Amino acid sequence: MGMEKLDDLEIAALLASKICHDVIGPVGAIYNGLEVLDEEGNDESSKAYALDVIRSFTKQASAKLQFARFAFGAAGSAGSLIDLTTSEQITRGFVETGKHTLNWTPTAVQMTKDRVKLLLNLVLSALTALPRGGEISININGEDTNTSFDIHCRGVGARPPQHLEDFITGEFRDNLDALTIQPYYTARLAGKANMRLSVVLDGSDIILRAVPNS
Repeated sequence: MGMEKLDDLEIAALLASKICHDVIGPVGAIYNGLEVLDEEGNDESSKAYALDVIRSFTKQASAKLQFARFAFGAAGSAGSLIDLTTSEQITRGFVETGKHTLNWTPTAVQMTKDRVKLLLNLVLSALTALPRGGEISININGEDTNTSFDIHCRGVGARPPQHLEDFITGEFRDNLDALTIQPYYTARLAGKANMRLSVVLDGSDIILRAVPNS
């Protein structure tokens, strides 16, 4: 990449900011729901609605944190391989809390940790490729060092993920912040996993592709 790499402390700080940004919304909604329950004089229908809001946003916050633990954290750090069944469950819980659906083609049982992290970060990129919602299809091919994967993004208004291509090509020149750290981190993960990223136009669809470096 053309830009200078950040040091570890800067990357950690920006990723922490991103995670906080992602969960503060649902946590705030939970707090508002609790305030409604605490108010005197609210009828039963208002309290029932508040409980529904609390349940919904608690599920959403939990899904976001579980996903972040695998995508950015040290989940599965006891070994070099991560169970793809668990990764699929966590990804499905995260993606399907919103306006997107997930189609994950059954594949090998395990994949190296760096490539799992890359895969999950490409899922985050796929969400920005489908701002109005749609279907995200994951296809994984090969095993071990020959693993490659495509993430197919299909939906109205599909577009290349924000900033990802700039980091792939090295054309990003602005200062990094909590919004751009994730595509930067994705490109860094690809390098660590010895994989090459590309964004492919397929009609009105977008494909995010990761293949091993030759």
